[in-house]
Amino acid sequence: QLQLVESGGGLVQPGGSLRLSCAASGFTLDYYRVAWFRQAPGKEREGLSCISYPGVHTKYANSVKGRFTISRDNVRDTIYLQMDNLKPDDTGVYYCAADRRAGSGPCSVAVDWTEYVARGQGTQVTVSS
Repeated sequence: QLQLVESGGGLVQPGGSLRLSCAASGFTLDYYRVAWFRQAPGKEREGLSCISYPGVHTKYANSVKGRFTISRDNVRDTIYLQMDNLKPDDTGVYYCAADRRAGSGPCSVAVDWTEYVARGQGTQVTVSS
């Protein structure tokens, strides 16, 4: 199974920032579209943002638009999620997922987590004072 590894989570105060990273284990992310998901306590996993390969197309959920920025470094083979102006409602486990199907075309945050062939184990983000 293709595996992704997330990092960068932690505890941050409201209004603060964090940058999450997503890297592949045992394969490269060339030609893969990548998405970030969040699962808040007691809620379903939701798509937050996605990026195509090599990075032309990006999309954001309304809940994070204007605060979160997705990017990719194709040399370092890493996807990032820069999260600014964090709110307590942003608390949850953050996951990344990747798939090669239509990897260079426009992506959608509505694609279900289970549709991605590669998935990570998640990193905890807690926004609290």
